[in-house]
Amino acid sequence: MAYNDFLVDRVRMRLTKAGPIREIKMMGGLIFMVNEKMCIGIDINKETTEDRLMVRVGKLPYEELLAKEGVRKMDITGKVMRGFLMISPDGFDNEENLDFWVEKALAFNRL
Repeated sequence: MAYNDFLVDRVRMRLTKAGPIREIKMMGGLIFMVNEKMCIGIDINKETTEDRLMVRVGKLPYEELLAKEGVRKMDITGKVMRGFLMISPDGFDNEENLDFWVEKALAFNRL
């Protein structure tokens, strides 16, 4: 399996009131589409075997959010995808931090 089911359930629970949700297996993980737009994803880092979140936050808060714990630019293909961040477990292990990232993804999704 390319993602952690427990983490999937934690994210899914937070998205229940966000609008129409669809889950798609993509990029070696699971992507949550909200209102038919890519919102947040989950996979496992093949190098470290750690869970990670892919969060679509857009370009405006991007630089500011890069300074948070466990955050790096999304560069799965070797090319940085601006507006998307990868979050390691240090950045989402507790419920408050996961809430923060889900809300950032949903805020951009509503635009």
